[in-house]
Amino acid sequence: MGRHSGPTDSAVRLSARVYGVVQGVGFRFRTMGKAEELGLTGVVENLTDGSVAVVAEGPEEQVSSLLDWLRSSHAPGRVERVDPSFTAAEGTFGEFSAR
Repeated sequence: MGRHSGPTDSAVRLSARVYGVVQGVGFRFRTMGKAEELGLTGVVENLTDGSVAVVAEGPEEQVSSLLDWLRSSHAPGRVERVDPSFTAAEGTFGEFSAR
């Protein structure tokens, strides 16, 4: 049998608001690319208050990697704050998209 690194059904949902200079800087496109690279599903969209909403689902380790990336200097623009919350994955997304 292959290597087993933990339960494969431990999918989680990250719902995060990202604040700072995060609109008009390629933030949604790059976030979508990073999420796809990590094998996540979900959506990223600009909000009217200038923040960006990110909802991502997948294995906890990959979702945590996306959150780390959102908080890092690799994310485009200038992220001032990320407010995350985690819940159980709902399985409502077939892919990761930008709105």
